[in-house]
Amino acid sequence: MKLEILVAAHRPYVLPASDIYKPIEVGACSRKDIGLGGYRDNTGLNISEKNPNYCELTAVYWAWKNLPSDVTHIGLVHYRRYFGKRRLFQRPVDCVLSLADFQKLLSSSNVLLPPKRNYFIETVRSQYVHAHHAKDLEVLEQVLRERFLNYLVAFDTVMNGRRTHIFNMFVMRRDFFNHYCEFLFSVLSEVERRLDISSYSKNDARVFGFLSERLLDVWLMTNQISYSETSLVFTEPTNWIKKGAGLLLRKFGFR
Repeated sequence: MKLEILVAAHRPYVLPASDIYKPIEVGACSRKDIGLGGYRDNTGLNISEKNPNYCELTAVYWAWKNLPSDVTHIGLVHYRRYFGKRRLFQRPVDCVLSLADFQKLLSSSNVLLPPKRNYFIETVRSQYVHAHHAKDLEVLEQVLRERFLNYLVAFDTVMNGRRTHIFNMFVMRRDFFNHYCEFLFSVLSEVERRLDISSYSKNDARVFGFLSERLLDVWLMTNQISYSETSLVFTEPTNWIKKGAGLLLRKFGFR
């Protein structure tokens, strides 16, 4: 196994010391090198200029098109969020999984993901509509119906459920990663062509990153791809009260 896990970042940060973690500056075309000492998403074949709309997917695209062919497994994490397990008296950044951990987890699975998010009082569809724009999903569904019909049943299943994988975090065997990227960027490029986001706020303009979070399980389900899950480590505190309050406010129309 030759594993590379890209750590998407847009500002300087303390990153894991292990060689398997490769920082990649996202949206690099819009700024000078921030000194991460790794990759930049504006080299080789890239969509760096789309970062305001595609978020960390510009790193995914870069990895798909530019990582050497001898890399057998590819992952994506975020500079403040990793696969790992918290340990007492250790910094969160020192609790991330090692190569040996990944080798063990991937010995019985080709895809590794974080635990699913459970929305409890929302479906995946209603949560998206309350947080973003309903027309995003309408255009996405239209694209699937017209050009990716075999994915439509899984899309409906995911949208009507209450649990899904979010964060755009994963580790995959290279052939699975390539297949996922072919599907993902083919769908999103067509949605981008049809969807007018000229009036969107800066946050809502990140639409293609948001939609990709809802497409991962659609891809897994349609292609009957098994996966395993492992816990996450956050290097900064998460305000769960604020997040929960935001979910309730959006549900009742206060965006």
